[in-house]
Amino acid sequence: MSERTASWAASGEGRAVGAGATHEWSIREVARATGLTSRALRHYEQIGLVRPSRVAANGYRFYGDAALSRLYRVLSLRALDLPLASIQRALDDERSLEATISAHLASLEERRDEVHRQIIAVRQTLDAVQKGGSMTIDEIFAGFDNSRYEGEVRARWGDEAWEAGARAREALSDAERGVADALGAQVNAALRAAAEGRLAPDADAFQAAVAAHHRWVAGHWGRTPEADAYAGLAQLYVSDERFAAVYGGASNAEAIRRAIEVWIGANLLGEQPPSSSR
Repeated sequence: MSERTASWAASGEGRAVGAGATHEWSIREVARATGLTSRALRHYEQIGLVRPSRVAANGYRFYGDAALSRLYRVLSLRALDLPLASIQRALDDERSLEATISAHLASLEERRDEVHRQIIAVRQTLDAVQKGGSMTIDEIFAGFDNSRYEGEVRARWGDEAWEAGARAREALSDAERGVADALGAQVNAALRAAAEGRLAPDADAFQAAVAAHHRWVAGHWGRTPEADAYAGLAQLYVSDERFAAVYGGASNAEAIRRAIEVWIGANLLGEQPPSSSR
């Protein structure tokens, strides 16, 4: 609710009509005072959210105290980002109004706590970077909301890849989610260690790390990644600096990409890997 709306509601601006000195405001006055458009007020009327107290013969709308009281509550709830449908249900049932506000308050507090945790994680990341310290993969990712990758995942690998992963994660308890996150950190740390150790792409340890990574990705996607999709993911690790940073930089990401290509050839395409000292 805007300051203009609050000051207008407190000012008593309007006019008294009739023997009972009932206050009424025209739709133009209400629009000016609240910052809403006349079209928005008419829409509220059409959906039964806020109806004018009366409609004159010429079609002009007028709003009395009861209508403005309801409109005031609508704007207050809109300020909480509630959708109009929820607001209408809440206003039509006083008990659901309290329940709606309580649930929304809980959601806002949860969001606040999550943002607070992300701020702490980002500060720790920044501090480590500024001091030249090393960080684990889960520490690097701690300050991020994974949902921001939704559009990218859907575009690259399809809706089902994202939705399957989201469904699987939502089905986990907090403890199970912690175990899954720890597994992801372990899998990716193994790839980074192999790259930093300058292992050959077809080295047994590197290929074992890639195999574990492929199984981990399959769990997230809800299906076994085919050769092209898995190769595309490996290329993304190189081309996207966010992923490259997880593995210690572009050179490590490139080493991981080459190891994944070898693993794809041997396990998804049936190619014989080149011989090297292992």
